[in-house]
Amino acid sequence: MPDYRRNRVPGGTYFFTINLLEPHRRLLVEQVDALRAAVRTVRDKQPFHIDAWAVLPDHLHCLWTLPPGDADYSRRWKAIKTAFAKVVPRVESLSDVRCAKGEHGIWQRRFWEHTIRDELDYAAHMNYICFNPVKHGWVERADWPYSLFHRLVRAGVYLVDWGGGEVEGVFGERGGD
Repeated sequence: MPDYRRNRVPGGTYFFTINLLEPHRRLLVEQVDALRAAVRTVRDKQPFHIDAWAVLPDHLHCLWTLPPGDADYSRRWKAIKTAFAKVVPRVESLSDVRCAKGEHGIWQRRFWEHTIRDELDYAAHMNYICFNPVKHGWVERADWPYSLFHRLVRAGVYLVDWGGGEVEGVFGERGGD
């Protein structure tokens, strides 16, 4: 069995990529309200700060900062995935293994995690999240409706016409709520 090692820094900031099991589905944007509700429900019980978020049709990227002394992001992701899976219609194809375990076939089982090391790393990942909808061809500028880009513009972190260029000069302090 694989040995999945995760870096856990209490109170740390983390970048995540979470994928649907079936690529090229539009489930996350079609059910974005259910996803938002799942995140709110989990945040109420297991707090964390959302620094940035972009939901694309078949995957999402985000930056979270956990409370001091807390490094358990895996439990939060499990709860979010479970809450979301409970409210969306079952239309996915399931393998025999997933059927035997009573699982939904919505999410890939694992996720990508990266511990943010410093302000430059934070800025690079923030830019990646904001620019990702452009990279995938969903929009021409970083104004994707399913991201926190507009909130970051209002907070003065980005200019409204930012397109994903240089990191230098884009960030001062970290963005607000």
